[in-house]
Formats: sequence, C-alpha cells, structure tokens
Amino acid sequence: MEDLSGFLVINKPRGLTSHDCVSRVRKALGIKRVGHGGTLDPEVTGVLPIAVGKATRLLPFLPTEKSYLGTIQLGLQTTTDDLQGEVLFQKDWPKISTDEVDAYLDTFRGSIQQIPPQFSSVHINGKRAYELARSGKTIEIKPRIITVHSLQLIEWLSKEGKLKVKIHCSSGTYIRALARDLGKKIGCHGCLEKLKRTQALGFYEKQSIPLPNEVCLEKDFRSNIIPPINALNHLSSLVLTQEENKKWQTGCIIYPKKEKLDSRIYSASELETSSEYIAIVDKSKQVVGIGQKTENLGIKPKVVLNAI
Repeated sequence: MEDLSGFLVINKPRGLTSHDCVSRVRKALGIKRVGHGGTLDPEVTGVLPIAVGKATRLLPFLPTEKSYLGTIQLGLQTTTDDLQGEVLFQKDWPKISTDEVDAYLDTFRGSIQQIPPQFSSVHINGKRAYELARSGKTIEIKPRIITVHSLQLIEWLSKEGKLKVKIHCSSGTYIRALARDLGKKIGCHGCLEKLKRTQALGFYEKQSIPLPNEVCLEKDFRSNIIPPINALNHLSSLVLTQEENKKWQTGCIIYPKKEKLDSRIYSASELETSSEYIAIVDKSKQVVGIGQKTENLGIKPKVVLNAI
C-alpha cells in the first residue's frame, strides 16, 4: 500500500506519545512511511496531523501556526511546568479581577521572548533538553522569539486560581512556558494543568478522527486520508502541461509561458507576488511536488514526488 499519500488528522488521546500514534497508524494502514507534524506531550490531547506515504515530504510546507485551549493553574511551580512534574514551590495567588488577569495576559500578546521549559525537545549541544533534565542537570536555554497572535481569556476561576485560555500562536511556542511566565508575572508561580490542540498545520479539530484501535481494519481507515492538494491551498498552484511535467520529473526548472497562465490556477501577476513556494500539480490535479520561484519567474523543483 505504499502508493497511499495524504494526511490524517488524529484526535490524540491523553496518555500516548505522538510516536505511539504514528505506530498505530502504520499498523492500521499497513504502510511504513508515516510521520507526524508536530509533537504533542503525552498528556496533551487534540489535533495531531499525520502524513502518509509521499506526503511526508510535504510536511515542511504546511502552515506552521497552531491553536490551543488550555487551563493554567496559579500558585504552583513544577519541574516540568505542568502538573506532571515535581512541585518545587507553592504560593497563594492574589485576589484579582477578571480585568486584571486579562491585563497580565496582554503582556504575552504579540511577539515576545520565551525560554522553553527544562523538559522540552530543544537541542542543547546535540542532546534534547529533557534528556539533560532527567539526569538532574539544570541547563541554560536561550530565549527565542515567538508570536502569540491571540490570547483570549475564556474564564477566570478566582477561588481555584485557574484560568481557561484560547491561544493562537506561532510554531515553537510552549504553552507550559507561558503558564510558568504568567505565574511569575503575577507573583505566585504558575503551571499548565490541561491542554488541547485545536488546530495545527492548517488542519482543525472538526476534521479529526479517533486514533484507530489495534484491530481497526485498513479499509475502514484509509477513506479518511485527506488528499495533499487539500492541505496546500495556502499556496499558489501551477498545473503542468504534459511537456512541463516531463521536465519536472527530471528535476528541470519550469518556465511557464505568461500568455498561458490565465487559463491555469494563477496568473502572471500572482506568480510575481505569491509566496516563495508553489504547489505543482499535474493534469489530473494530483500534487507532484513543491516548486520554488526563481528571480526570472522560473520555478525550480524543491520536492519532486513523481521523479523518474
């Protein structure tokens, strides 16, 4: 079944790693080439996009922004910045209003510097940060620029010291770190209690399906695969002529003729203003790769899925 290609949107349950989900999909589909698009911690639930077959090569070209629903617990600091870690400090949270909580949240909206948690997948001298943290080492992790596009306060439970938030952010944002830093800002510590991802790589919760169980039949599961073209609608697209397709298959740069562009998916002006990458499609509307624009309006192959 190696000819299968596309994306599955799994609603990841609590308690499994992203790799566990990939392994389950491999068994359900009977295919080896399977990969996930963005790790979720075992206790985090929600949208986990999984690429199947040749579509695994398209993962780097999908939208990178993500959305979450989370609950932050004030008054606790842990080793992992969530409730799964060892409690380091505990402190009462102040009596503050909903408006005051939202004012604190406002300091985390937009482009900010964030230091990833000690227990994270960040590389430190060739090793993952969590590997060093598990050995008892306290490591220095440099801050990085992330963007919180929106941070909405859903509910402030003052008696419990919990706030429920909705977040839309850039790739690389750690919600655990946001919870930790919010607690510091308020002056009472903080950690993440619960988190669900509702959107990732352009896929949404409403598109997600349950993870197949161990006896799930392939024929019941493969019908949920989303075609690659549906995942690349954020990019401009070019339908190749038969002659162009032959050149594309051998890795040659394509120079679309301007007078023919009007009858294709984009126009000459759109080619000049579109993003750097372009989805390349054959006459049957199958994605055959990703092209990269050149300075003279050529399109050079970045990923070729139908190479000969």
